[in-house]
Amino acid sequence: MKTRPCVWMALTKKWPIAAVAIVTAVLPPGAANADGKEHRAEPPRPLILRADRVFDGVDLHEDYAVKIVGDKVAAIGPASTLRSRGARVRDLGDATLLPGFIELHGHVAYQNVPRDIILRHGVTTVRDVGGPLLPLSGGHGRLRLVTAGPIITGPGGYPGPVFTGDVSAPVDSPETAQALVDDLVAGGANIIKIGLEPGGEEGAPWTTGHTPSIEPPWPMPSPAVVRAVVVEAHRLGREVTAHVGEEQGLQLAVDAGVDEIAHIPCDPVSHDLLHQAVHQGIRFLSTVDTFSHCRGTHENLHGLVHLGAKIHYAAEIAHTEIPWGIDAGELHALLHANMAVDPDPSHIFGHVLNLFRSATSEAGKVLALGPEGGLDKLGTLVPGAPADIIAVSGNAFMAFKPLEYPSLVISGGKTVVDQLAD
Repeated sequence: MKTRPCVWMALTKKWPIAAVAIVTAVLPPGAANADGKEHRAEPPRPLILRADRVFDGVDLHEDYAVKIVGDKVAAIGPASTLRSRGARVRDLGDATLLPGFIELHGHVAYQNVPRDIILRHGVTTVRDVGGPLLPLSGGHGRLRLVTAGPIITGPGGYPGPVFTGDVSAPVDSPETAQALVDDLVAGGANIIKIGLEPGGEEGAPWTTGHTPSIEPPWPMPSPAVVRAVVVEAHRLGREVTAHVGEEQGLQLAVDAGVDEIAHIPCDPVSHDLLHQAVHQGIRFLSTVDTFSHCRGTHENLHGLVHLGAKIHYAAEIAHTEIPWGIDAGELHALLHANMAVDPDPSHIFGHVLNLFRSATSEAGKVLALGPEGGLDKLGTLVPGAPADIIAVSGNAFMAFKPLEYPSLVISGGKTVVDQLAD
């Protein structure tokens, strides 16, 4: 019987997978301490937060309140009806309370972006898509991080010519691609990422400020390799996201049946190809602020909005020229694109509502983390959801900039930032 090399062993050498062992010593209920008396753990004191506006991840409510018990949301409802004996009650007044943002495109571990800075600026969960494969971590006062591991590519392909280290995983055949997907999923990858990038786009982040080791055009994985990645990932219950910057890579991704495009493409893309992608139900991550110097990003964005594409807020936290946290510029770019296609003033609130959903509840659905710890409710403020909450003074639906500097940040029930007066 022919055996293949253990790609998993190679991965653990080149892309070490962190392991965390937590040992907790507890007394069982009713156990006696040294004084011979029984001591039971006191339940956490509930916290009720009231605000003029509460966005629960789906809808915006006025004069609402959220009750937190421990690390979870326990209840949500009108402020006049939500009560709890012994609870600490805080009335935030003219403020907007909402779930912490979920960033679907980051390179936090690879670029060593300080996680506490990201958390303090309103993002409570990041999906890292290109870097070391790490176990799910965070919450309880720390940035929650889920990872995809390295970007699958062909020999000599992107991101290898620009970025070195554990961000790239080249494969040379459908068989090695399938084996790599198996190992990434076994290591806990939340999604599988593949790089379909020939390079050379004017204004692209990987073109400006970097000297590639190989001049474009860079080799891309063959259609057979890309298809093998998609088929194996889907067999194992994982989606595939593709780094794409122009038409050739997008066509390859669409033909292979990927689930997500990690950017609005940098170069102009034909309407027919965008239509094909939307028709197949492929979602797009925005990263418009990061791609602000590209020739085709805004044209492609407007085309996708016009076609009714599924577009999720994403800022690509890693670059020094964009905020390490919520990016108000990204929200503005997406709002303006929607208003250009549908300028009816009465629809502006609906556009903003959809933007906020894409960065909270809809992003949580994309992560699909499962019910343990209430993570299937991540991005919402429904009972059982992780208590990942931010607040800003005033109306966040009318002014995005304060979201970059939230006055209150709670991660898994633990307060990280608190600048709001009671």
